[in-house]
Amino acid sequence: MATQRRFIREVRLPAPSGAGGYPFSLPAVAWLARGDGLRLGAGVTFLVGENGTGKSTLVEALAVAAGFNPEGGSQNFRFATRATESPLGDHLVLSWEARKPRTGFFLRAESYYNVASEIERLDSDGPTRLLDSYGGVSPHERSHGESFLDLATHRFGPDGLYILDEPEAALSVRGAMALLARFADLAAAGCQLIVATHSPVLLALPGATIYEIDADGAIGPVGYDDALPVRMTRDFLAAPDRYLRHLLDGR
Repeated sequence: MATQRRFIREVRLPAPSGAGGYPFSLPAVAWLARGDGLRLGAGVTFLVGENGTGKSTLVEALAVAAGFNPEGGSQNFRFATRATESPLGDHLVLSWEARKPRTGFFLRAESYYNVASEIERLDSDGPTRLLDSYGGVSPHERSHGESFLDLATHRFGPDGLYILDEPEAALSVRGAMALLARFADLAAAGCQLIVATHSPVLLALPGATIYEIDADGAIGPVGYDDALPVRMTRDFLAAPDRYLRHLLDGR
């Protein structure tokens, strides 16, 4: 793989004065406020952890701090349907490298429908065909998974900063493999990707940095074989009956 680069070097959270409750009570957010910051790797950095540890909240806040629309899109998107983002993005401090991204995008799986509607609106209102940058077809005319792959294939380009929250949500296993291959191409093209995921397929990307949030919120690097989604998936597939007996006992 070619030499990888990065744009955001570090994420810090100065202890917010008087801030309490959500999202500052989330384990990962509290850990970040107590520590010296989280250094991001070049190329692709994955963030994994159980539901509720704060990884999606952290990734969303990082995107907002980097100038992206909270619901997703590029830094030029400024629509809003319903404000559900936390105030965390207003508190994060990002340390940037001297080299700035040429382009970028924030993919938030749960709100990409709203982004797709905004893409259609901008395409119909603008002087140029915006849809050409998304494969020439409205995301609403593609399956959810196809629209995600169209985005990564046609909209994501070299020297870009891409922040993604659970991009595997709409993908089959084969689709996740296709996205992994695209991640490798983007990393080789001078991009930085920061991805919250549960996918053991995506985590297999060679050269990627994997950070795991433990039950107490501490964030630390792990190898592929030790990452929670990989360990649990392997354990389940090796002995599904053992898990099913535990999960379904008494039903």
